[in-house]
Amino acid sequence: MVTRNNILRVAINTPVRKLFDYLLPEKGSEVKLQPGMRLQVPFGRSREKIGLLIAVTDSSTIERHRLKRATMILDNYPVLPRQQLELMLWAAEYYQHPVGEVILGHLPKLLSQGAPAELPRNRCWKACYPVLPDMEQQLTRAPRQKALLLRIRQFPDGICQDNLREDFAGLQSLLKGLEDKGLVESFNKGPQANATINPVNSISLNDEQIAAVATITDSADRYKAFLLDGVTSSGKTEVYIHAIREIIANGKQALVLVPEIGLTPQFICRLRDQLGTDIAVIHSGLSDRERFSAWLMARDGLAPVVVGTRSAIWTPLAKPGIIIVDEEHDLSYKQQEGFRYSARDLAVTRARRDNIPVVLGSATPSMESVYNARKQRYHEIRLTRRAGSADLPDIHVLDIRGSKMDGALSSTLLQTIHEYLQRRQQILLFLNRRGYAPLIMCHDCGWISKCPRCDKQMTYHKHSNRLWCHHCEHQEKRMTACGQCNGGNLLEIGHGTQRVLETLEKNFPDAATARLDRDSTRRKGSMESILAQVEKGEIDILVGTQMMAKGHHFPGVTLVGIIDADHGLFSNDFRGSERMAQLILQVSGRAGRSDNRGVVLIQSHYPGHPLLKTLCQHDYSSIAGLILAERENALLPPLAYQILLRAEANDKQSVGKFLDHAREALPKTATRVEAFGPFPSPIELKAGRYRMQLLLQSGTRKSLRECIDSWVQSLEKLPGSRKVRWSLDVDPQDML
Repeated sequence: MVTRNNILRVAINTPVRKLFDYLLPEKGSEVKLQPGMRLQVPFGRSREKIGLLIAVTDSSTIERHRLKRATMILDNYPVLPRQQLELMLWAAEYYQHPVGEVILGHLPKLLSQGAPAELPRNRCWKACYPVLPDMEQQLTRAPRQKALLLRIRQFPDGICQDNLREDFAGLQSLLKGLEDKGLVESFNKGPQANATINPVNSISLNDEQIAAVATITDSADRYKAFLLDGVTSSGKTEVYIHAIREIIANGKQALVLVPEIGLTPQFICRLRDQLGTDIAVIHSGLSDRERFSAWLMARDGLAPVVVGTRSAIWTPLAKPGIIIVDEEHDLSYKQQEGFRYSARDLAVTRARRDNIPVVLGSATPSMESVYNARKQRYHEIRLTRRAGSADLPDIHVLDIRGSKMDGALSSTLLQTIHEYLQRRQQILLFLNRRGYAPLIMCHDCGWISKCPRCDKQMTYHKHSNRLWCHHCEHQEKRMTACGQCNGGNLLEIGHGTQRVLETLEKNFPDAATARLDRDSTRRKGSMESILAQVEKGEIDILVGTQMMAKGHHFPGVTLVGIIDADHGLFSNDFRGSERMAQLILQVSGRAGRSDNRGVVLIQSHYPGHPLLKTLCQHDYSSIAGLILAERENALLPPLAYQILLRAEANDKQSVGKFLDHAREALPKTATRVEAFGPFPSPIELKAGRYRMQLLLQSGTRKSLRECIDSWVQSLEKLPGSRKVRWSLDVDPQDML
């Protein structure tokens, strides 16, 4: 150990689980160094990387003459505020992930590449005065230039170029033409707080909503966690909006998380209209420049409201006031690759650190949130009825045992669809399986079309006539002969959304049908287009996967058909019943959101199943009680805590040996921690790699944390650790 002044401890985006020490650069030492500033540092033999300063210390475990100098200090002040840096450091430790990947991996890409941490100046335009009459006459031959000039003249102080793009195609050439004629001139304008817009469409609240808003805003100056548990269409979004209005009126900011990018445009429009302010948006569908600007606007306090998906939890706020997590039960809040964090759980942790309220909203809360509410860690707010005059839909289970079927649809469901089409009412059909058929099978020898890189069958997509593995994305053309006996008697087994749509088009040729799944929404804007058509009543029947359950508002839908409810009744995953109940109630909630009462028909071969019977009563609270009782008897989350060690390699034996050694390396003092495995993953072979896992579980989080801290360090030194790719999943949400 050496002790010297001014040793810089730096985080670098690398899978190595440590910070790196550097000396001050030759130039720039006059800058006051603070944690959160970026540095350019030498890394490896010939590379330069951008790092983030974590601390300035006077000691290092490396001798001073072996330390390299930082090349350059990139900032005069921290680009990452202290609160956000501390949250990231905590998260790296809690989720046992390399700190450099956590911090640098969640900065906007332009910042992590060294771009100046400043908002770009907006290019603006204003009309030149005086304007010669003959110059204006010339524009009679250029009507688009004339229209643009008239627009610019409406703003004597100038108008930003971005505000003209939507209405004027080929804007750059039009502006250049006007500039060459001496009619307009440009200037740069620095960033400003978002302009206030006159709010419109303000919706009055019912008694339950008013009480909910009051309860939340009464805690606006301190930490408190709320579970907003409201039935579908109970107006949770209106509660969010009114609470946010109070927060931003006091000069603070709101961070709102939504589960999917597809929900963002609808949600933002409602917020913008009712709050009367622009919204900063952060999600993976943005360009690097758009994400960079939104992040800086939030950090500098210029955006009063920030809306985003999972990764928006890392967005710094200058004046944090409230965090809202919409559809908090949604699995998409848990990152399933790389840094496996939970944005929902981090929202609670962040709110506690910032001493602000956090609202978790859902019609079907996760068992973790229900448990925390029953333990009074969260304050539960119930919305028991739908907003407005709409009633909850009637839910019925169709017993399809022995029923006549046309494809996946029973005669009863088809007849009901016909009746609703006659009434000119819209229908949603839910099947959580995309493609045409889940597998191709040889009728002669029983051969099944399996993925050559996974141990799962491939799904047949009829439109492209290809077999597609939905696990590793491998594709190949559909074969004409059996891969085993070379026979030609191949059957398409099972039903996906494509096949259901084909059945509907055959039975109802005059109905306008559409499909909403990952395949039909791959093109940019396609999802928004489909949703807009449904809202306008241009689609009679919509068939889709769980994407339909993501909080969409379809006022014209009165009939919802759930084609296959049996898949989740007997799942190997202990969370299967919870997720099936959530999915069914969320999909059911799309029905009857306007004046006409909704009806939900659930096809099942097990109509007497207790879970289905309880769902028909819209009694999610009782379902949650039954599930929690089962979890308590089995000592499963949320009444226990888990960490999953995953490992994979091209060689199956290497994976098993590594996990055997990992189990043996568990601290002998960890007597309150149970280890299960090693055992194969549910999909053992994926993308050509064999996968296994080791599960640690304890009744107390403290025992698990004490065990894991020392254990992780030993994992990197185990024999064979370099032959496998391994990762830790703290609080895992699935075993895949």
